[in-house]
Amino acid sequence: MLIRFVKANFLKTFSKPSTRIFLLAFGILFFLPMGFFYLLKRRGNAYKSQMQGIRRRLEENGEKASLEAEIRGHVEKKLAFFGKGGRRNAESEIAKILEVRLDEHVKQLLAEEAPEQKDVSYRGVVAESLENPAILLLFIISGFPALLFLLLMSNPYVKYIYERLIMMVFVVFGVTFLVFTILYISPMDASYNMLGENATQERRDQFNATYGLDKPYIQQLVNTFKGIVTLNPGISYQGGEKVIAKLMNKFPITLQLAFSCLLVSVLIAVPSGVLSALKPNSILDYAVMLIALIGLSIPVFWFGLILILNLSIHHHILRATFEPGSWKAYIMPAIVLGTSLAASVARTTRSSMLEVINQDYIVTAKAKGLSRTRVILRHALGNALIPIVTLVGMQFGIMLGGTAVTEMVFNIPGIGSWLVEKQFIPDAPVVVSGVVYIAIVISLMNLFVDILYAFLDPRIKARIKGY
Repeated sequence: MLIRFVKANFLKTFSKPSTRIFLLAFGILFFLPMGFFYLLKRRGNAYKSQMQGIRRRLEENGEKASLEAEIRGHVEKKLAFFGKGGRRNAESEIAKILEVRLDEHVKQLLAEEAPEQKDVSYRGVVAESLENPAILLLFIISGFPALLFLLLMSNPYVKYIYERLIMMVFVVFGVTFLVFTILYISPMDASYNMLGENATQERRDQFNATYGLDKPYIQQLVNTFKGIVTLNPGISYQGGEKVIAKLMNKFPITLQLAFSCLLVSVLIAVPSGVLSALKPNSILDYAVMLIALIGLSIPVFWFGLILILNLSIHHHILRATFEPGSWKAYIMPAIVLGTSLAASVARTTRSSMLEVINQDYIVTAKAKGLSRTRVILRHALGNALIPIVTLVGMQFGIMLGGTAVTEMVFNIPGIGSWLVEKQFIPDAPVVVSGVVYIAIVISLMNLFVDILYAFLDPRIKARIKGY
């Protein structure tokens, strides 16, 4: 049973390049000697030479030419019918089809003439060797990290998360490259903005040398990648503070703001959307949709200023400026952002519920005598949650990246306002780190939402298990 498990998971894991690299790296002490064994076995195998001999024979007796003529006739008729004529298109397609058909024919003839001959591949040699208990024991001892990796990849959820994290790495490096390149070719000069127009050229050169701005583009880009990988993106041009420490100091403020906004929006939007869908085209429905439209139309900065004017200046209920450590400081920002998000969520909830409540399984649930509350909450809302969760997850990820306008209106020292302030210098270490942080947060939120789908929809759960 262990042999079957290890062999089956090795074949699955080795088939994908993203998992093959780590598998070979973790089991280098086992897979490297197996590579020499594969080369020896391949040298004594006549499969390739026999295939080449059969291919030459087909060329000499004219079978290849007749097959090419047959394919040419079909391709030219097809291209003429679809109006895609042209010598170049025809020759390219003929060559591709001929190679595939000829390869299949050669393999078929070889299987008939010499059935004992089989192609030798590294994957096949290792899989066949793992059936030997002694070699399997050697793999367990010398390649134990690779065995643990196979165990992890046997879990569909872990494998799915791993694949998405690998994709996220490419996203992060791509975003870093684009942002750094844009900042590099930008006409703005950090030394000019920091030192002022009266600074001498000597002081500017010293500033550029201090922060590595005098180095070539490739060297600066490599240093930026190195800083992202080592979680040490450097120090800010303004104040000389460590970027990663400053980012971590501001993250809790942005996180609390995002959670408070999410709580306000969900508590308002989901019940409003459900009630609106249960009574379509009624006064309640029109009222909810009108309020949602108003919530989408109101500018965030204007709504924030109105709240400050009424709740802070006129009635002195809340403080106009942000007060660290006080939950009251998040009330007005949460209302501003939560209202805007609630409008979108309410409209999505209504449309999703309207699509679900007329389905056959809802009618069946009612016919079974289930209570109206259970039908709505368990069967209707449960199946309508996927688009709602998608929207809420994406918006929450964006808010974790910083809500610059709201933070600046309420003087909140969060990530969004910090990035806006630094991009006008431009403070490259801060801007690049901030954008990479936003990319990571949004990617992780998308991954979390995708995993959450499996608990809401059994069809998606089955798809992930077959991933």
